[in-house]
Amino acid sequence: MTAPAIRLDRVSKHFGDFVAVGDFSMKVPAGVIYGVLGPNGAGKTTTLRMINDILAPDSGSIRLFGNLSPGRRASMRIGYLPEERGLYPNMKVAEMLRFFGELRGLAAKEAAQRARHWLERLGIDDWGDNRVQDLSKGMQQKVQFASALIHEPELLILDEPWGGLDPINADVLREIVLEQKQKSRTILFSTHLMEQAEKICDHVCIIARGKSVLEGELDQLKRDAAGDRLVALSFETQEAATTATETVLADDGLVAAIRQRRDHIEIELAPRVEPQSLLERLIANELPVRRFERFEPSLHQIFVDRVGTEAASDKDGRQ
Repeated sequence: MTAPAIRLDRVSKHFGDFVAVGDFSMKVPAGVIYGVLGPNGAGKTTTLRMINDILAPDSGSIRLFGNLSPGRRASMRIGYLPEERGLYPNMKVAEMLRFFGELRGLAAKEAAQRARHWLERLGIDDWGDNRVQDLSKGMQQKVQFASALIHEPELLILDEPWGGLDPINADVLREIVLEQKQKSRTILFSTHLMEQAEKICDHVCIIARGKSVLEGELDQLKRDAAGDRLVALSFETQEAATTATETVLADDGLVAAIRQRRDHIEIELAPRVEPQSLLERLIANELPVRRFERFEPSLHQIFVDRVGTEAASDKDGRQ
């Protein structure tokens, strides 16, 4: 059995009396795209910094590539994109990428070749002779991304990688992450953007206030959250929809929750109620149904359900 790329066992980190990460465990299989998801201040950045040996945990253990502790030996096999950019503003872009490549053990010629490759791949090859400070925030983010990849790491760690990127460049980054997975590399990233995570993750860990609240394979988590209790429903007329909302769907013995969407209604059935029972009631009331199907919740909905709206909007400064 292949060893996990990352294993955290009951890791904690305090800043004075403040608990940034508390008794946190996580296992990242090798060769997957793994998302650490949570609201701002959940403890995501602190966790990634401990994995990268920027911070030391107060308790618990971290193992990388099977048996390595965070440190220099492990770091040579890791590419890291921090949330706060670590670029040199007065250096020329291509020069700086070559420098980062050499720091990671590449020969000067190889580092120069890889710098050119990544500038072309990211669509910024015309900016290689410009100073970093001349680039937009989005372009700087792409340069930072290239610096994390230039030495072809086994493990790529990305902290809020989509920050500052427009939708087109966000797609480019996502394509490259998928390419890295196809090369059997492991990608660990943190984000509070559930839509981006849902498009790309194999596994996720949702954290809030420094603790894990849900972890597992994304597809299985969505199936488990759905069960047989979620139904997408729409009607032939708005009048029918209004009548249904005021009558059948108002029965709390039948329906636990209703969420209005742009073109349909999402129904969460009450416990032990079968979808067929709801459909029979609608038909018995002569309400013309256009759409009636079970569905899986979005990752955003799972996130809100497990974290809660209060924690999801937590802005107490925790990282």
